[in-house]
Amino acid sequence: MRLGITAFLTDRAMAPADLARAAEDRGFHSLFFPEHTHLPVRADTPPALVEGVHLDDYRRSLDPFVALAMAAAVTERIRLGTGVVLVAQHDPIVLAKQVATLDHLSGGRVVFGMGFGWNRAEAEDHGVEFGTRRAVAREHVLCMQALWSEEQAEFHGDHVSLDRCWSWPKPVQQPRVNTLVGGGAGPSVFAAIAEYADGWMPIGGAGLAAALPELRHAVEARGRDPETIGVVPFGTVPTDRKLAHYQELGVAEVVLRVPSGSAEEMLSVLDDHAAFVEQFGSDGD
Repeated sequence: MRLGITAFLTDRAMAPADLARAAEDRGFHSLFFPEHTHLPVRADTPPALVEGVHLDDYRRSLDPFVALAMAAAVTERIRLGTGVVLVAQHDPIVLAKQVATLDHLSGGRVVFGMGFGWNRAEAEDHGVEFGTRRAVAREHVLCMQALWSEEQAEFHGDHVSLDRCWSWPKPVQQPRVNTLVGGGAGPSVFAAIAEYADGWMPIGGAGLAAALPELRHAVEARGRDPETIGVVPFGTVPTDRKLAHYQELGVAEVVLRVPSGSAEEMLSVLDDHAAFVEQFGSDGD
């Protein structure tokens, strides 16, 4: 079972290049950074804070693609993931270019973790009507996948219309960059995975065993093989018991949370997590 890490890096935290080198040196398989472009003061819903994530992390988070580019430049093996990009809030042509460029320059190491978002005010600041965000995200991803894989890409939908065009570089990974959908168990998330993704990123992973049959059914209903769909519990606070449970379920990768902080603070947690790499981890692809 492979083990990765995720950290909500900010301008006050350990530098992404330093964290990436430290994670790779300790045998971690992947490194994920989240995305929030801003935190509206008027937001009517407070941040969905979980253990190890603080309010200031939302206010001060780094752009994940710039941070991952720095990580790519100083590493050779570790996978470079977004956890998660709020796809509806991006221009899909630009986002496709960013992801493809990072995958090209890193030698095919990108994991495109995407989500739909929970902050209504944040979405609205990007011109996204909150109730349409899933439909918008779907078309953005399908448009991106066309740009990644087709010599003359074209896509037309209700929210995106792109006439035939050229766009390079293409990502190393074909026909698409490895795409994981983040979110809680449910029909909408599982339908998205079955249609246009390669796996599921449940936050924390609680209730995973009960949800897997539903995910399998959704994938089979689309005519796809459930064995090709990865399940990556994300932002997990590890214990021996929890990781052993995931291993028994056949989970291939778990991403552990490292709270944002100084280099000294983050390296201390990283060292603690590295003990789980020795116990459970394997970096085999």
